[in-house]
Amino acid sequence: MKTGNVILKILMPLVLGGAILYWMYRGENWQQIRHVMTDEMDWTWMLLSFPFGILAQMFRGWRWGQSLEPIGEHPRTSVSIHSIFLSYAASLLIPRVGEFTRCGVLKRYDGISFPKALGTVVTERAIDSLLVLGITAVVLLLEMSTFGMFFRKTGTNLHTILHNFSWAGYLVVAICAIAILILLHFLLRKLSIYNKVKATFSNIWQGVVSLRNVRNIPLFIFFTVAIWMSYFLHYYLTFFCFDFTADLGIGCALVTFIVGSIAVIVPTPNGAGPWHFAVKTMLILYGVADEHALYFVLIVHTVQTMLVIALGIYAWLALNFTKVKTNP
Repeated sequence: MKTGNVILKILMPLVLGGAILYWMYRGENWQQIRHVMTDEMDWTWMLLSFPFGILAQMFRGWRWGQSLEPIGEHPRTSVSIHSIFLSYAASLLIPRVGEFTRCGVLKRYDGISFPKALGTVVTERAIDSLLVLGITAVVLLLEMSTFGMFFRKTGTNLHTILHNFSWAGYLVVAICAIAILILLHFLLRKLSIYNKVKATFSNIWQGVVSLRNVRNIPLFIFFTVAIWMSYFLHYYLTFFCFDFTADLGIGCALVTFIVGSIAVIVPTPNGAGPWHFAVKTMLILYGVADEHALYFVLIVHTVQTMLVIALGIYAWLALNFTKVKTNP
């Protein structure tokens, strides 16, 4: 049964992403895509974008070390960074498994508490989500007309979606959620592992609240901004690889970057499928031909995914030559 669940978790994201990609690229001329890559694309800009893709993950590793310090955990910087590299590659196989992978690496090589490390990951994700929401709000204000066009062309209407869910519906959902939490609480109290589970969640909570005791808050903020600035530059520089996107401007880059960042919430390997569809749709609204938009998202996503795989392989090799820290 457990094996079946694992297989399902691996296959479902692959099937979902593959189905979307098949739907988008059915009937495409693959020889033309190859021609674009070999004869029309400026690979210099793609290569220039690579350092920012690497830096984004390195900044995340450095920031994670800061998050762990207040709870008395001090992993080696190299191990933290390698764990980030490996986590992104692991998430290509099973979406969202990367968070657990990097905590496991620190546990294995530096003896870091897995629950505490996971707690800091929860904190980091919350901070990143708030930052993305902030950027989204600014982009919405600056590019409102484009987003309005997006909702009209796709038939999406947020007011209609919310209107269809009545207050009674919200109340029922809330009551059910509370009831489930109460039931789980009493079930856990009756289980023999209750104290172990309680201790585990206590360690996770320590990691969550650790941020308030970070030693150098300005540096933490710098790392956070640097992570997302690097992600953006890693993406934006690829615009200059193609004639049909080189003149779109930073506004278009911000819109498509944010929409793509939101699309990867859908659990497929590296957002494959949802990211392609979302970014392609927004590029078309900025005047890029449908065919060219398809070329852009396929080539950029594929190349950047290959970089993630390369970093993951490098990290795996580096960790194999890393000594396990032993407690004195």
